[in-house]
Amino acid sequence: MAQPNRSNRSRTVAAVISAAALLSLIVTAAAQQIGQNSTGGAAGTANFEASTQLVIETVNVKDKSGAPVEGLTANDFTVTEDGMPQSIKFFEYQKLPTDPAPALPDINGVEPFAKLPKTQISTEKPGNIRYRDRRLLALYFDMSAMPPADQLRAFDAANKFIRTQMTSADLMAIMAYQGGAVEVLQDFTDDRDRLLRIVETLTVGEDQNSGDTSDDVTSADTGAAFGQDDSEFNIFNTDRQLAALQTAAKMLSHLNEKKALIYFASGLNLNGVNNQAQLHATINDAIRAGVSLWPIDARGLVAQAPLGDASKGSPGGIAMYNGQSALTFASNFQRSQDTLYALAADTGGKALLDYNDLTRGMVQAQKAFASYYILGYYTTNAKLDGKFRRIKITLNQTLTASLDYRQGYYAGKEFGKFNAADKERQLEDALMLEDPITELTMALEVDYFQLNGAEYFVPLVVKIPGRELALAKRKGAELTLLDFIGEVKDSYGTTMQNVRDKMSIKLSDSTAAELATKPIEYDTGFTLLPGKYKLKFLARDAETGRIGTFETPFVIPNLAKEKQRIAISTVVLGSQRVDLKDALFDAAAKQKEKPETVDPLVQEGKKLIPSVTRVFRKNGQMYVYLQAYEEGIDTFQPLVAFVTLYHGKSKALETAPLEIPAGMNNRLKTMPIHFQIALAKLPAGEYNCQVTVLNPAAKKVAFWQAPVMVVQ
Repeated sequence: MAQPNRSNRSRTVAAVISAAALLSLIVTAAAQQIGQNSTGGAAGTANFEASTQLVIETVNVKDKSGAPVEGLTANDFTVTEDGMPQSIKFFEYQKLPTDPAPALPDINGVEPFAKLPKTQISTEKPGNIRYRDRRLLALYFDMSAMPPADQLRAFDAANKFIRTQMTSADLMAIMAYQGGAVEVLQDFTDDRDRLLRIVETLTVGEDQNSGDTSDDVTSADTGAAFGQDDSEFNIFNTDRQLAALQTAAKMLSHLNEKKALIYFASGLNLNGVNNQAQLHATINDAIRAGVSLWPIDARGLVAQAPLGDASKGSPGGIAMYNGQSALTFASNFQRSQDTLYALAADTGGKALLDYNDLTRGMVQAQKAFASYYILGYYTTNAKLDGKFRRIKITLNQTLTASLDYRQGYYAGKEFGKFNAADKERQLEDALMLEDPITELTMALEVDYFQLNGAEYFVPLVVKIPGRELALAKRKGAELTLLDFIGEVKDSYGTTMQNVRDKMSIKLSDSTAAELATKPIEYDTGFTLLPGKYKLKFLARDAETGRIGTFETPFVIPNLAKEKQRIAISTVVLGSQRVDLKDALFDAAAKQKEKPETVDPLVQEGKKLIPSVTRVFRKNGQMYVYLQAYEEGIDTFQPLVAFVTLYHGKSKALETAPLEIPAGMNNRLKTMPIHFQIALAKLPAGEYNCQVTVLNPAAKKVAFWQAPVMVVQ
């Protein structure tokens, strides 16, 4: 995926205790995206929960000659965890062919393929073997660790392997680290033509300037008296490359089968002990995910001149004459390969070093997965303490063979024992899941308002029932803590905007009691271009770890092309307007940005609070706000607007026509339209709200409709 645009212009956050209780009835409107996730189970029904942990192990069994041993059953294996015997509940044998499928024609010379949409690694439930009798190979290109020549060599090797050496049992995924992010370019598939298309779209030269720079006697003599120390940059850069590899391994963790991650890089230099912590974290997560790393040195067999080749300037000083410079060259090269070797050896893979045919490393990974057994057991240790649990698998005494398997795993953790990194990882993992989590109920609304000829401000409003949140006593005050994470993707799967936020709200005794019946509201905003998008948003109660997911597609129309009707924004319905200073929570960034100039819902120091559920009380008011645009005209054309409420087919209420003689002095000629409607005379019930905007001079009209509920 392309690097996300992280500028979160017009970012606002507010938590407001609503005057109306959040009811279970949710209504939707066609003009904008609103809705609610919900948990299962009827009200008043007792819920019983039980959890068990299924541990999956893949075991290679070979005889003395190295041939796989077939025909074993679960009774032939003994499994212990920390010395305690375990009962095998799940057993399966996977036998994979190694004969290549018929070769595909070479695609060299074909016109470049169009960019294909990016995707993500699909997940599977514990115990579900989706890829039965299939070999999972993930190609991972570290673009920041390869110069252009090595990138081209790696791409050619991937092309050759896909065309001539893939077998009928192989499923391949393609991942890349570029632009500071790990991108899943293709999920596991056996569609060789599509895989070739993905490889063809990879750009040679991506991230070529982000590699380490030497700062020793091998450095080029530039004639400068002083030079900046590059050691800190190298430490950070290596940590970042290892962390990206760690992320790639974790993306594969939800698959139960054995997985090989084929890692293309031009070596990887550790900087003393400074990168050891991240190296261990990467290896541990790969082991935890059941991923074996198969690094391939994309440099191939290197015949390097003693003082370096013509790609860099000559070093200076006496070191170039006494042999120290040549020795350092060789030492640096060796250290870069040692890291690749360590990654492979510690995860059960094998590194391909000093070999020009890079496909050999891919074939080695392929043949290492000729056959294996999958064993599953429910651990007898129910503690969620996050500690390492050592596994030992043996065969019955009558059988003799060598076993290769994962030596242990890290147990899960209770949320109360999570550290900061664990909590962040939980949110990120939940964001990647295909299936939503509905432990926490949310209602959400997405609107849009035109900012200029191209951009639109998209306010996002989320409501969470206060009764579902846990309160903690801290420093003598009631406190509720919430975490938020979300992203907006376009139709190609590219992340366009994202949000990561926290909310800590101190409550008085009176307002804390109100949470039992009233919701908390959070809002933020994005700046987007017209198009089709998909929003995924998560909220977490930071006290209990309960998560709610909301996912919805939405469309931002191009109002600049609207010629037949009046161009209007979405319509926002609210039951209250509050002073910004009275909000329970305001982000500092919001205050600095002067929200009146950014958020159209903020007018004259007051913010209109959208009623996401569209439920209003008879003794309250209904506020209606929208914007109309007359872009491309020299003078304003007065508009007329009114609101109508229908009860069934009967007109229950209609406001007096509101004339808008002028608008803002901007390019769009923006015309804000406000209504405040008293509901006291309406009987309780469901209504259809219609907003009508007329342009008598141009004979244009615009309509907006949505159902609303009036309650006592």
